[in-house]
Formats: sequence, structure tokens, C-alpha cells
Amino acid sequence: MRILQLCKKFPYPLKDGESIAVTHLSKALYQMGCELTLLSMNTDKHRFDTRHLPEDYVYFKEIHTVDVNISLNNWDAFVNLIKGSSYHVSRFISQEFNDKLVDLLKSNTYDVIQLETLYLAPYIDTIQQHSNAIIALRAHNIEHEIWERIIEHHPNNLRKWYLRHLTKQLKKYEVEQFEKYDLLIAFTDRDMGKFRKLGYLNGAITSPIGIELNQYQASFSKAGLFSVTFIGALDWMPNSEALTWFLNKIWNKLHLNHSDFVLHVAGRNCPEHFKNLKLPGVIVHGEVEDSNSFISKHPVMVVPLLSGSGMRVKILEGMALGKVIVTTSLGLEGIPARHHEEVLIADTPEEFIASFEYLYNHPEEMIRIGKQAVQFVSERYDTYKIASGLMHKYQSLIEMGYK
Repeated sequence: MRILQLCKKFPYPLKDGESIAVTHLSKALYQMGCELTLLSMNTDKHRFDTRHLPEDYVYFKEIHTVDVNISLNNWDAFVNLIKGSSYHVSRFISQEFNDKLVDLLKSNTYDVIQLETLYLAPYIDTIQQHSNAIIALRAHNIEHEIWERIIEHHPNNLRKWYLRHLTKQLKKYEVEQFEKYDLLIAFTDRDMGKFRKLGYLNGAITSPIGIELNQYQASFSKAGLFSVTFIGALDWMPNSEALTWFLNKIWNKLHLNHSDFVLHVAGRNCPEHFKNLKLPGVIVHGEVEDSNSFISKHPVMVVPLLSGSGMRVKILEGMALGKVIVTTSLGLEGIPARHHEEVLIADTPEEFIASFEYLYNHPEEMIRIGKQAVQFVSERYDTYKIASGLMHKYQSLIEMGYK
């Protein structure tokens, strides 16, 4: 099976959920005999020199990148506001990327063209002009939902009005693309249900993010050790919003009663205001070289998300490493782990503080929950089982002569 994979940013290094989701699936499909070609934008925000890829990054027969500038531009934003088009999407429209796509489609025959996120949808018309391949959209999130949730926590001002307007445009665009996909791949049943309610009618499959289990060596906390990690890309608004809320509403109160508690914060593109934090018990590491090693050093991981959509791969990674995850219901969305069994769920400052107090007073629970988290991930999120299901879906569509 020949698959052309389109990405809006280069999926390496593996320091964010999107890169992990793309690379783990690609590796699994490659090992199952698929022939993969990657065409990726190389954006100013996440620029990567492919000469620095590790020697074992061999999953793609060919790798092509196109430099794309996605920087915010006030004039372009104003023009899109007047035109009524989605500014979120328009930033990823590139003539150079389109030209490279045409070259690949003219010189190769693909069975499947897999778009990683909605932001590749502007190229569907080009694909349909030059290929009969199955067009699959892998929806990492419900994109407009992320912004709807961000707006909920934003103060009432002109910026909130503008964000609301952009979000309506994004939702309109997201729904208008439904009829163009041969197959919609959602990460969670919950997201798939939302897509169906919004009017999606074509082929569909739920295929969650998988992880390569042998890359995660679980370790469990020792009694008396209590340190907490927060890790995530800090230039992504839901992450920065979550960290700010946790520090202001929870950590200060918690640390007053437990001066020995330490919070370790890590994440790429860390803003200066986080780097310059002078809060007791908070250590800001910025970007770390090895996230697994960083997570493994601490028994508890906090994921206090208030907005966002899709699945949080860092939760799966933390669970696979035997850590106790303390997260909101929204943070756990799409992952059917149980409160006080594989994770702890908290939605208010009082519930977060109670969760940490519980773990502090019952250190044996950190080991029990950590071990059950490892078993949970092992049973449900093996990337090879997940990739096999997706490949069989593709094969059945091909055999049916779907195009």
C-alpha cells in the first residue's frame, strides 16, 4: 500500500503530541509493509533541518519539505475578517507547497493520501485534480472546539469578540470540508460522535493515538518522594492557560501547607514570563532533551487543561511510565481511565488540592495507581494494533473500489 502523508509541520523531534502521533503511526505502518512518502511544511515556528534526523528515521521512502511562513500578520488577518474566510486555515495555504504536491501526484501513484489535521484540507482540490487516491483526514482535534473552549475563559473585551469571530469562521470551514473526505479518522469515539452531529456522513473510523510500548520503561515512586511535573508545548494556548491557572489557583495554596512539594515545568518555546517565575517550589526547565527521562524522575504528572480537544498523548506517555496523572475531565477526554483506579480526576482547585493531599497521605496509592496505569495503556494503546486496524480499513476501501 502506497501512502502519501501530508503534514503542517515536520513531525520531528518528538516533543509534542502531534509529532508523536504522526511518527508512531508512520513507523508502525512502515513495519507492516506500507510504502510511505512524506510531504511536510517546514514552518518558521517549528523549523527543522532534516539533515539532523537520526539514522533510524527510515519510515519514509521519500521525505519532502517546503518552507512555509505561518507567522501572524495583522493585514492578512484583517483581509480574512472582511472576506469571511478562516484566518486559522489561510496561514497554511502555500503556492510552493501546492506546486510540490502536484509534482508528487504527477510522478507517483498513491493508494491513500493522509492529511494530518484540518489545515491540509485546502489542498484537497489539487489532490482530486491529479489523483484517484483515497483522501483520509486524520483529525487530531475538533479544531474549532479548541477555540470555543479558550474563549470561555477569556475576559470580555475586543480580543474576545475577534476570537469568537475567527472561531465561527473556522467552524464553518471545518464543516464545509466534510463531503470532501473519503475517510475521516478521529482519535476518540467522543470526537467521532461530535463530527457526526455536525453532519459528517462519509466513511469513518476511530483510531486513537498509539505509543510504542517498548520505548517506555515504567518506574514507580518511593514513599516520601513527592515532586510533580507539568510538561507540554508552552506556545500552545491551552497549555499556557492551564499552567497559569494551576499556579495561581492551586500551587500557591498547596505549597503553603507542603513546603517540600516541588513542581517541575518543562516545555518547548517557553515564554519569558514563565522562565522568570519566582514562585516557591517551582522549577522551570524550559525544553528538555528527553521527555521520558524527565517524566520518569517524578511520581506525579499534572495536566490541568481547561481547553483543547482530541487526545493528550503526554497523558498516555506518563501512564506508560508508571506516573500518577492528576488531570481535569477535559484533559482526560477520549481516554477512558477511571478516577482513583488509573488516574485522579480534578476539575476545581479544591479537588486538585484534595488529590495531592490524598497522594501525600497515602504514598502506597502512587504505586498502585501507577501500576494500573501501565496495564491500562498496554491493553489499549499499542501503536501496532492501532495501525493494523487503520491499514485494514484502508485495504477494505481499496478492495471495494471506493474511488
